[in-house]
Amino acid sequence: MGQGRIPARLGLTCCLLLLGGSGGLGSRATPQGPWAEEQDAVAKGGLWGRARYEAVKKHLGAVGALSKQYWQYMACKVWQEGCNEEEGESGPRPGWSLPLVGQDYLDILSTWYCSFGKCCETGDCRIINNITGLEADLNGQLHGQHLAKEVVMRAVQEFLQSPQPEKPLVLSFHGWSGTGKNFVARMLASHLYRDGPKSECVRVFISLFHFPHHKYVDSYKAQLKKQLSETVQLCKQSLFIFDEAEKLHSSLLDAIKPFMARYDNEDQGDYQRSIFLFLSNLGGNTINEVTLDFWRAGRAREEISVEFLEQRLRQELQEPAENGYARSHLLEENLIDFFVPFLPLEYHHVKLCARDAFLARGLPYTEVALDEVARTMVFVPKEEKLFSAQGCKSVSQRINYFLP
Repeated sequence: MGQGRIPARLGLTCCLLLLGGSGGLGSRATPQGPWAEEQDAVAKGGLWGRARYEAVKKHLGAVGALSKQYWQYMACKVWQEGCNEEEGESGPRPGWSLPLVGQDYLDILSTWYCSFGKCCETGDCRIINNITGLEADLNGQLHGQHLAKEVVMRAVQEFLQSPQPEKPLVLSFHGWSGTGKNFVARMLASHLYRDGPKSECVRVFISLFHFPHHKYVDSYKAQLKKQLSETVQLCKQSLFIFDEAEKLHSSLLDAIKPFMARYDNEDQGDYQRSIFLFLSNLGGNTINEVTLDFWRAGRAREEISVEFLEQRLRQELQEPAENGYARSHLLEENLIDFFVPFLPLEYHHVKLCARDAFLARGLPYTEVALDEVARTMVFVPKEEKLFSAQGCKSVSQRINYFLP
């Protein structure tokens, strides 16, 4: 039994006994103290007091029923004790008969334990890797991006299933503003980590916000290396997001290059489980031209292949220009595993975004309302008016104008 374990187990045991043990709040013991006062209040409060009393009693009773299961679960996960016993049990478990209440209390107890336990020192208990949920959200909430769905799902799933990756996973998202690059990045964080984008395993860097002055680039390099190293030490699986990547100084990209290289030196640290996302507007015009050409030829946008677009993207990114990609060594050393194109969004995609915005706020909507929101957006090119110039950006704000 390792150092610090006994206090943790005693603390958790006490917590569980207080919540659900014999004679606790969920039992039939004679009411005393504050509980007696609550029952008196019920008698005086009529139906409202009775409903409140029954709700509290139901939740506390659920805790009592579930506490034994949680203790077995945490003992198995944290100390590898009693796992076989738990697997051998037959019949329905309390958490299955009360899934919502059960999961809520499991999350509460897990968070409480990890506030002082050892499991979170490496961030392991914050990693969930919910691939099924990620796939469901990509299919249900990301509109008009068949290529992004395909590439992201395949790349992330294969990477996470690999027992020992040779290098970190590096994805470069390209496309116009509002097409879903940040949306997918946040979605990844939400499904890979329990705390989502707020997880200590996730670091987001915005070029003009975090690295605004080129004269301080040497200081930025030192800070960036330090932050990457500290995050990798904390979390075996880290997620690094670089927004507005085309505005990153080439020296900064070269500074983080060793973190993305193939893992062949133990002194580098445990970086091969990291994921790097670069979000850029570069290549947006090329992607739009290809999509428009397909439309003019009467071909569906779903016929556009990743291979065709990736070749065009590489050519544009390698052209001499004022962007960090062209002047860094990321491309010539093939450190970027996948270029992920985000296609321009059409009128019916904007309507789907508007529908999602209404649903997210629990508001009713009609087809007329969705059309009204979509018509407020600017569409290009001037002749065809095919693509939303802002993608779905600002759609959630625009629905305010159509509310009663």
